[in-house]
Amino acid sequence: MSDFTTLTVAELNELQDQLQSKLETFKSQGLNLDMSRGKPSPKQLDLSNEMLDVVSSQDLLKDESGTDARNYGGLDGITEAKQFFADMLEVSPKEILIGGNSSLNMMYDAIARAMTFGVYGSETPWGKLPSVKFLCPSPGYDRHFSICELFNIEMIVIDMKENGPDIDEVERLVKEDESIKGIWCVPKYSNPDGITYSDEVVDRLAKMETKANDFRIFWDNAYNVHHLTDSPDTLMDIMATCKEVGNPDRVFIFSSTSKITFAGSGIGVMAASEQNLGLIKEQLSMQTIGPDKLNQLRHVRFFKNMENLHEHMRKHAEIIKPKFDMVLNKLETELKEKNIASWHEPNGGYFISLNTLDGCAKDVVRMAGEAGVKLTGAGATFPYGKDPRDRNIRIAPTFPSLDELEKAMDVLCLCVQISSVKKLVAKKQ
Repeated sequence: MSDFTTLTVAELNELQDQLQSKLETFKSQGLNLDMSRGKPSPKQLDLSNEMLDVVSSQDLLKDESGTDARNYGGLDGITEAKQFFADMLEVSPKEILIGGNSSLNMMYDAIARAMTFGVYGSETPWGKLPSVKFLCPSPGYDRHFSICELFNIEMIVIDMKENGPDIDEVERLVKEDESIKGIWCVPKYSNPDGITYSDEVVDRLAKMETKANDFRIFWDNAYNVHHLTDSPDTLMDIMATCKEVGNPDRVFIFSSTSKITFAGSGIGVMAASEQNLGLIKEQLSMQTIGPDKLNQLRHVRFFKNMENLHEHMRKHAEIIKPKFDMVLNKLETELKEKNIASWHEPNGGYFISLNTLDGCAKDVVRMAGEAGVKLTGAGATFPYGKDPRDRNIRIAPTFPSLDELEKAMDVLCLCVQISSVKKLVAKKQ
C-alpha cells in the first residue's frame, strides 16, 4: 500500500477494517511488552558483572592519594575517578565533581541550590526572583521538565532542528529576557531524536549575549560514549569553547555510568569551572561528607582507561544495534511510503523519535496500550506533558528482547496506520 493521503474515503474505510482485524489478532495474544523507558537489558548489565569482583576484602582499599575508601572524606571524589571522568568528558580533573549513582540527582541538586542560593555570579537566589524561566528544546527529556515543573520554573518550548535547538530563537530570547536563567540540552544523540548538536550551535550557545549574567547551560551529556556505529557523531567541546569566548562559568556538564555499568549503581558526575565548583563544594559540604568511594574504586579498577571504556561500549553496541535496526526496518517497511510518519536514524543513544500525523500520538499510545504494548506517554517529551501537535512518540528499544521488540513494533505500526486512517477520513469528509 502506497501513500495513504491519496486514497478515497471508501478506500480508507476498507483499509481501516483490514488493519483493525490485524490489531485484534494481536490483542488476543495477551501481550505484555514495555517500551516506556530507556533501560539497559539484562545482557547489557551482565557486561559489567566482573566489576563486582575487582574490589574485595583482600584488596588495598585506598585510592592513589592514600585515602581509605571505606572511611569518610573525599567530597568531590577520589583522585583516579576524577581523572577518569575528566578524560571521558575532556576537561581538567579540577573541573570534576563526583556524585552518587545518578546524574539526574546532581541536576536536581544544581537546580535546588540555584533556587535557594543562586549560582556563582548571582546577585539574587533564583527562588527569590519574581519569575524564573528555562528554555526547553523539544521534544526532549521528560525528567528535565519534571524538575522545572516541581520548582515552578516556567518552561519555554524551543523547536529541535536537524542540528540542535533553534539557535536563532534561543539567542533572541536570552538577549531580551533576564528571567531566562538556563537551557536544558542533551547535546549528543539527544533524547529522544538522537540528534547531535552541530559545531555552529555549540559555538553560538557558548558566545551568545544573555541578559541574565548568571545564565547557565545544563549540558546533560548522557550519551557521550553511547555509539551504535564505527563512525560516531562528534560533539564540539563546549567547556573549552566557553572559555575561549570569555564565558568560562556558563556551562554545567552532567554525565554518568548508569547505562554503561549498572543502571542503579553507576556514578554520576558534574563538570564545571573551578569557580562554579568552588561555590558548589562549599554548599555541598553541609549536605554530605562524600559519595560512595568504594563504588568509584570498582569503576576505575574495572575500566582503567578510555581504551577499555570504548571497548566496553562496543560490546553494548553489539547488543543494542540489532534492536535499533529492527525498529528502523519496521518503520521503513511499514510506514515510509505511506506519508503518515517520519523519524530520525540515530548513530547512538537510547531512543528513536517517531512523529505521526498531527493529532495522532495520544490515540496511537492508547491503542498500543490496549493491545499490550506500553509506550512512553504521548506528550511526555514536551514541557507540561503537552505536545502542541500531538505527534511525537518516543521509542525505547533497548530493554525488550528482539522477539518482543518485533511484536511491539508490529503493534505500534498498526496503531499508527489505524490512527492515520481515522484522521485522514475525518479530513476528507
